[in-house]
Amino acid sequence: MAESPPIATGSEALDRIVARLAGTTDPRRRYEYVLWLAKKLQPLPEVFRNDAFKVKGCVSQVYVVGQLEDGRLHWQGDSDAAITKGLLALLIEGLEGLTPEQAVAIDPGFIAATGLQASLTPSRANGFLNILRLMQAQAKTLAG
Repeated sequence: MAESPPIATGSEALDRIVARLAGTTDPRRRYEYVLWLAKKLQPLPEVFRNDAFKVKGCVSQVYVVGQLEDGRLHWQGDSDAAITKGLLALLIEGLEGLTPEQAVAIDPGFIAATGLQASLTPSRANGFLNILRLMQAQAKTLAG
């Protein structure tokens, strides 16, 4: 069986995460990695816990905040659900330090390559996409 070509998202960090997740066939190992990412996420300041930064279409409470410094994006976020927080952390790590143009250009097709969708509920998979879309919308706004 031929190996599938690596996904090129436009983000080296995101490519590494996707390769790591795609490289394991055990859904439990994928979940463990996502939960580990969640634990690494820094606490979100209370000031950002409002509707302006809330991800719409998520069953859980999810907040993500992009800031632009020296032309590069820096992200913060939080969720009240562990798996969702891990998915958010995956995107934060994957999009950290990109230019707004790079973040906006990321094709959500990489999500399928992670293999996570097989073990995510439809609402979580949809929430994952909604988090990415909000991050891209913020990047676009920050680009001016």
